[in-house]
Amino acid sequence: MRHPILHPGLNLGPHHGEAHDHAETVVFGFWVFLMSDLIIFGLMFATYVTMANPMGMAGGPGPKDAFDLGSVFAQTMTLLFSSVTFGFATLALRHERGPRQLMVWLVVTLALGLIFLGLEFRDFADMIAKGAVPQRSGYLSAFWGLVPLHGLHVASGCVWILVMLAQIRTMGLVPVVKTRLLRLGLFWHFLDLVWIGIFTIVYLMGLSQ
Repeated sequence: MRHPILHPGLNLGPHHGEAHDHAETVVFGFWVFLMSDLIIFGLMFATYVTMANPMGMAGGPGPKDAFDLGSVFAQTMTLLFSSVTFGFATLALRHERGPRQLMVWLVVTLALGLIFLGLEFRDFADMIAKGAVPQRSGYLSAFWGLVPLHGLHVASGCVWILVMLAQIRTMGLVPVVKTRLLRLGLFWHFLDLVWIGIFTIVYLMGLSQ
């Protein structure tokens, strides 16, 4: 008998029992949260696009003055690869390969997330040194509203991974931990999608002008 897919994302399968049955409600609720978060990012993108013109820059630093495409590309590859490693973690969860393998992939994902944040903070410091600060122009205000907001989400995701590592170690892979991992996976992949938008609209389009 084929079991229906209950929700978008990773479905644990009926062999996970209670965790699989409860995932329908909790994952749907988390999708609603992500869509509300997407609206916030959409507004920030709209503000950025509106200000990304000579008038919005007000004679201040523009993309070519403030951005380091090499560093941004490294950030992009790091974050995208972290999505792959989280995918390995979710496969380890679904196929019950044990908490050790799951935790290893979560630690690797956490390390990549921290590397991303380190590179981003370095770029922010470099921008500040160049005078590309939020109060300099409407364009820079929009940039500092959008990109650090994503960084804050990545930092939150890293804290969430730490919490899940602690819960796996202390509680084991009980149903509530499994469904929390499902939601964490959706959140992490969502951040990758938002970053692709930032990389394309803010950096590539900005530097091509």
